[in-house]
Amino acid sequence: MYYNSVTIKVGSNVLTQSNGMLDYQRIEHLAAQIAHLHKQGTRVILVSSGAVAAGRSMVETNGTKDPVSQRQLLSSVGQVKLVNLYSQLFEDHGLTCAQVLVTKQDFSTREHYLNMKNCLSVLLDKGIVPIVNENDAVSVTALMFTDNDELAGLLSSMMNTDALFILSNVDGIFTGMPGEEGSKLVPLIREGKEDLSSYISTTKSNFGRGGMLTKCRVAQKTAASGINVHIANGTRDNIILDLASSPADVNHTRFEANSPRPAIKKWMAYAEGFAKAEAVVNAGARSALTGPKARSLLLAGVVSFYGEFKKGDLLRIKDEAGALIGIGRAQYEKAVAERHLEDKRYRPLVHYDYLFIFPDVH
Repeated sequence: MYYNSVTIKVGSNVLTQSNGMLDYQRIEHLAAQIAHLHKQGTRVILVSSGAVAAGRSMVETNGTKDPVSQRQLLSSVGQVKLVNLYSQLFEDHGLTCAQVLVTKQDFSTREHYLNMKNCLSVLLDKGIVPIVNENDAVSVTALMFTDNDELAGLLSSMMNTDALFILSNVDGIFTGMPGEEGSKLVPLIREGKEDLSSYISTTKSNFGRGGMLTKCRVAQKTAASGINVHIANGTRDNIILDLASSPADVNHTRFEANSPRPAIKKWMAYAEGFAKAEAVVNAGARSALTGPKARSLLLAGVVSFYGEFKKGDLLRIKDEAGALIGIGRAQYEKAVAERHLEDKRYRPLVHYDYLFIFPDVH
């Protein structure tokens, strides 16, 4: 096999029929492919949507509940059905699976993050297939992942898998709407080499909560962490096996992996929502931080702060136009930073070892 370890994210549009109910035949085929990979020695983490769709076949909603309550209801009931289905299918191939339900808060600190990593490591070491999903029953809007693409990217970076497969119902990233005349599949995307902004907005589709824009952002972050990302059509027969053995022969989009990054930066890549405060930087600092060489954030480049922070807290770093540049871990508290704001020789607010610059910032 081309890869020794993969994280596979399967979207709702792959797992469901046109009527919104689960497509059992396709799920069976996906499970069989994963089982084959597993028997070839490939470690697999499965991030599966489909709980809400499974719940629809079991519970009738009367239309009076708000959307969050409906999602909680359907996912609570449907998650049991979905995991039981996977469990039976994997058992047919002699494999054991485990359910891992998470919320965004489970990744909010390095301690939580490492606990989650340990849980998945133990399962994989025992030859068990982890099936991961967001715990929609207890997640509320402020604490939700954008969708399972974001969760899959975080898990792939955390576990340092060789690749992330994002399976949807289209072949990948197109230069326009898929199927439209003149719209072409983009086979390869490399950091800083392709400008997706000219057509990313036209490739949004009704995939769960996120859309193609989310998929691209997740793919860029994950590839920046040193992991190859493949966005492909999960409705195509044997797609998982083909991506794992000969990805160059599959019509899809690959985001080329950069050099591997330290573990702390892999966590920080997905930690935007956990930042305690913001540091606004001037044009010179922005240029230095986003340039080709690793730079620390000096107080001389800071214009202002928003929110309170202590030593070790995460800071969102923005430019004066409000654009998010990156995430960094403060080396000292806000009071110290403000006291030395005019001191150009004072030690960096954020050292480059604890600074993640988003790959789509230019």
